[in-house]
Amino acid sequence: MSIQVSHITWYLSLSLVMLSVVFCFIRIIIGPILPDRVIALDLTANLLISFIAIYSVITNQPVYIDVVIALALIIFLTTVAFANLIAWQSYNKKEHKKEI
Repeated sequence: MSIQVSHITWYLSLSLVMLSVVFCFIRIIIGPILPDRVIALDLTANLLISFIAIYSVITNQPVYIDVVIALALIIFLTTVAFANLIAWQSYNKKEHKKEI
């Protein structure tokens, strides 16, 4: 009985993560400004990492955890790069307004 409940819990968590990914894709598409889209993209990547981690536990394949760690590092660096891009764009807008 507990094995069945365990499988139901794992598959329910996978389906909820994928539902969250769908909502994040919707936010990426209809996001009104760039920071909203960047946050949604970062959240989508983190949700996909959690999906891979849950799948690794279900299938008892620890090799996927290495993939999760590598993806997490790459996602962190891209988030920092996007944050710098947004800061640079807002700084240039302020400088452009001062010139006018």
